[in-house]
Amino acid sequence: MNLSPAKHEILEALFLQEKPVKAVQLAKELGKDFPPVMMHLLGLTRMGYAVSPEKGYYVISEEGKKTLGLPEVTRKKALEILAQKPWEKGFHFYAGIGKPLNLYANDLLDFCNKLAKVNVDAVEFHMERGDFEAWFTSLGDAELAKKAGLLKKKKLKSEELRRRLFEAAQGRCIELSKIVGESAAPST
Repeated sequence: MNLSPAKHEILEALFLQEKPVKAVQLAKELGKDFPPVMMHLLGLTRMGYAVSPEKGYYVISEEGKKTLGLPEVTRKKALEILAQKPWEKGFHFYAGIGKPLNLYANDLLDFCNKLAKVNVDAVEFHMERGDFEAWFTSLGDAELAKKAGLLKKKKLKSEELRRRLFEAAQGRCIELSKIVGESAAPST
């Protein structure tokens, strides 16, 4: 089903949330008036693309994720995404072109831990270039790659960028760990 641009934008904003969100908070984040956002949220809920786990709060549903083009993740796929990678396939942090930081992450959990400590200028450098999206895609994680792309479009800077990317990656680690039946949460 094709969504209106307004509903699509709201669905993407819901997708970026790591926990249930109030409609007024979503409207504020989008820079939109509350009544139309609420109306579209109710429509998305009726269509099954959003759910309200508790009164006044909304999250994207699995059907909503499918609508954004995201595949369902099986246990096997979750294990692939979480698996340690060899050095050459890890994420290598740079301060700029030709300026390696000699810091790399060999899996998603390691990435979260390193992201929390690396210089924020390196985070901005990699975000602008699309390096995070590319690495998450190489891991096989279309969902995290999409979140990184949406964060990039927001043009966030400094600690706000790091915080939002960390929350997305951390949330994904927890979600994938639940799928595989293990506990894995980055240290903060």
